[in-house]
Amino acid sequence: MSGGALYQESLRVLRRLELPEESERDVLAALEAAQPGPLSLFYESGAEAGLDRAVLTARGVGLFLSFCAGNLADDLIDGDCACYDEPVRVGPSVQFLLQNLAWSTLAEPRAKVPPLALEEGARLLAQAAGPQALEVRTREWTSPMFRRVAEGIAGKQWAGYLRVLWAGTWLEERAVPVGLALGIAAHISEDIRSKDARFTSMSPEDRVAVVAWGRRATESLRGQDLRCLDAALRRIEPLLPEVEP
Repeated sequence: MSGGALYQESLRVLRRLELPEESERDVLAALEAAQPGPLSLFYESGAEAGLDRAVLTARGVGLFLSFCAGNLADDLIDGDCACYDEPVRVGPSVQFLLQNLAWSTLAEPRAKVPPLALEEGARLLAQAAGPQALEVRTREWTSPMFRRVAEGIAGKQWAGYLRVLWAGTWLEERAVPVGLALGIAAHISEDIRSKDARFTSMSPEDRVAVVAWGRRATESLRGQDLRCLDAALRRIEPLLPEVEP
C-alpha cells in the first residue's frame, strides 16, 4: 500500500455516495487539485505507528478528505482556485461536502479512532483555521505575526492530523509536538521556495528570526528519529540555510 492506494480509496469513498454526476465531478476536481499533497506522509506515518492496513486506509482517507477541504478553502481565499469556472459559486458546497465526508469516514468503525482523539483532532483543526482571519487582514508582516499565523494554519493543522492518525499507537503522545514542528518547518520552507510575500516582505532581521525558528523545528523533528519524517526533512532543510540577512 502507498499514498497512491489511499487516493484510490478516496475515489471509492466518493463514488459510494452516489452523488449527482455534476457534484461528483466537482469533488473529484478538488481531490485532484490536492494530490499527492500529504498522502505519502499519511501512509508512511501510519505504517511506522504500526496501524494495520484497514485502519490506516480509513484514517488516511478521512484525513486526506479533510486536507482537500482545507486546501480548497485556502485556494478560494487566495483567489487561486482553478478547479471551477465559477469558484465562488461551486467551491463552498464542495468544501462543505468534503469536510463532512472526512469526519464520516474517520468515525467509521474500521477507522477505530477513539472519540477523544476525534474531539481533540477536530478542535486542533478548528484552532488552525482561526489565524486565517489574521492572514487575510495583515498588510505588514513581522516575525511575531508570521509566527502566530504559521503556528496556527500549518502547525496546528498537522498536529490535528497526527492526533487522529496516531491515536491508540505508540506514537500517540508525540502527535501534537511532531505535528506542530512539521507544520511550522514546512510552512516556512514553502514560503521561502515560493517567495511568498508573507516572508519576502518582512525586514531582513525578521526573516532571519523566522528561519532560525524553522531550523529549531527541523532539529526537533530530527530528534524524533522517525523514518516517516525523512522525506519531508530532505525537502525542507535545504531551503532554510539559504536565507541571509
